[in-house]
Amino acid sequence: MNPPQASSIALLLADVDGTLVTKDKVLTERARAAVHKLHEAGIAFAITSGRPPLGMKMLIEPLALITPVAGFNGGLFVQPGDLSIIEQRVLPPDIARRSVQLIAEHNLDVWVYSGNQWYVRDPKAPHVEREAWTVKFEPTVVENFDNLLETVAKVVGVSDDFDLVARTENDARYTFGPGDVSAARSQPYYLDITHPLANKGAVVEWLSARLAIPTSAIATIGDMPNDVLMFAKSGLSIAMGNASPEVQRTARYVTDTNENEGFARAVERYVLAPQAVSSTGEK
Repeated sequence: MNPPQASSIALLLADVDGTLVTKDKVLTERARAAVHKLHEAGIAFAITSGRPPLGMKMLIEPLALITPVAGFNGGLFVQPGDLSIIEQRVLPPDIARRSVQLIAEHNLDVWVYSGNQWYVRDPKAPHVEREAWTVKFEPTVVENFDNLLETVAKVVGVSDDFDLVARTENDARYTFGPGDVSAARSQPYYLDITHPLANKGAVVEWLSARLAIPTSAIATIGDMPNDVLMFAKSGLSIAMGNASPEVQRTARYVTDTNENEGFARAVERYVLAPQAVSSTGEK
């Protein structure tokens, strides 16, 4: 199977963690250079993540981003310059309350995001310190979330019991249904519950309308189950080598891992310089 001709791709939409950056959250020089080559080729570049937009601010200048930034898996779209809000999709207060309750009942730690604010109950809980280092800002510690549920962009369940996180994801989907929420793991230890239109498939459609680019001319690249929806909506999909076999099977091509320049290799091989390759891609 041959990749499409380079001229047929007008936008590359990339996940951040596990894709654009390394395990240590480093944007490599080769990845940065690959994005600048996209700019030079006239191909737009955009990022989407479960992170809040403020948690992606450090990428905007190095990547010379001019496209809207999609935080919270599409729950909040902001301008890349000043992070001003273009559009936001928040959970109804009752759904936010029930999401917090469901996650707590499954014995996961609960985080709540509203706008660019991040709220936790225990600053020493698993992954809080690591997340603060990743997004470059500290959470606000609260006793409870009762007065914070009016404009919730994302509720997160956190646990190092990956099977428990997966079961909670399934229970959230069963409890709420697709018309109420989008529930998907952004990492093996994170379950994100957002507005039903706050998912990466909807990000592809939103950018398509905003930038007047058909979805068939959009390429997507990611590594987690929440990236599968954007694969399905785009004309060219690329899974990272560090993605699970289940995620890899949903993509048209598979590149190398994020520890071995998988993002840059994908840009160079499948977007900038397509050539005859097998459908399993490069490893």
